[in-house]
Amino acid sequence: MKNLKCLSILAGLTASALTGLVASANADELVLSSWLPPKHPIVTGVIQPWADQVAEATEGRVTVRILPKPVASPPEHFDLAAEGIVDITYGLHSFTRDDRFLRSRIGQFSFIADTATEGSKAYWDIYAGNLDAQAEHQGTKLLGLWIHGPGMFHNNQRKIETPEDFSGLKIRTPGGYIANLAQELDITTQFMGPGEVYEKLSRGVIDGVTFPMEALQAFKLTDYVTSSMKVPGGIYNTSWFMVMNEDIWDGLSAEDQAAIEKVSGSALAELAGGAWDGADTRGAAYIADKDIEVYEAPAPVLAKLKELAAKHEAEWNEAVLKTGFDGAAALADFRAQTGISN
Repeated sequence: MKNLKCLSILAGLTASALTGLVASANADELVLSSWLPPKHPIVTGVIQPWADQVAEATEGRVTVRILPKPVASPPEHFDLAAEGIVDITYGLHSFTRDDRFLRSRIGQFSFIADTATEGSKAYWDIYAGNLDAQAEHQGTKLLGLWIHGPGMFHNNQRKIETPEDFSGLKIRTPGGYIANLAQELDITTQFMGPGEVYEKLSRGVIDGVTFPMEALQAFKLTDYVTSSMKVPGGIYNTSWFMVMNEDIWDGLSAEDQAAIEKVSGSALAELAGGAWDGADTRGAAYIADKDIEVYEAPAPVLAKLKELAAKHEAEWNEAVLKTGFDGAAALADFRAQTGISN
């Protein structure tokens, strides 16, 4: 099965994309496939700084080369690393359309964190800790976990003042929890990579998008959004991973493994959270003079979201209990760490 997955991904690659992958002339030069725009805050503020830290921590024995273009589509990036097509990847758990990352969904729920830094640190502590995230990332060494800033609801049709106002809207979501939640609000959801949103929004294929604040600036959406609704702790979030192929990791010396772990894990969570928070702050300043109404979710909307969120959390906990973990306790611990009461 692993070979079939590998062949399937390889079949979709162009010759240029295959240039300089795992079989590097320098065995200690690790190749990372990045699918976000090169100037996105996560690339400039997380991926590249982490790569620099790896080189420094290992005294140059291990370096990370970030490819200028992604090797495959964003949903394929976990398997790229697991199958050894590239050495390192990052991505969203919700992009992988199966249940292999069941416990990761704790990082996607509503009302979990008001800042990406607090949320990312809690996410690493709880998912990588009591919920054994490594076991869900088979074939890889789990290097990092983080979440972005509080997810918001952006659209160009109407201000959301009652739950009924969601009905009929065509909204891009990143899949996972928020897609299911949106469908229960009678929203027509569409899945696409973030780089596709501008074109679909400008053409009227979609009416809006679920994104954190920073995305309005990062993806140049301000001309096609008229209202942005904020929810305490986020209407949703996205759970991110960074992984290295397991065989590549095992081939590193114990000294270099320890050095890489020192700049990964909780340190990487804090780095990523800080980058997201900074981007959200800049995004808020950027749209301040734009014709976009930013407002807090009205009480009727908040009540409906809490009702639906509680149902999804209960269903998730029931599934997690079957794997031997207490999801409800983990989620309560998460919110306790971030100071969110729901």
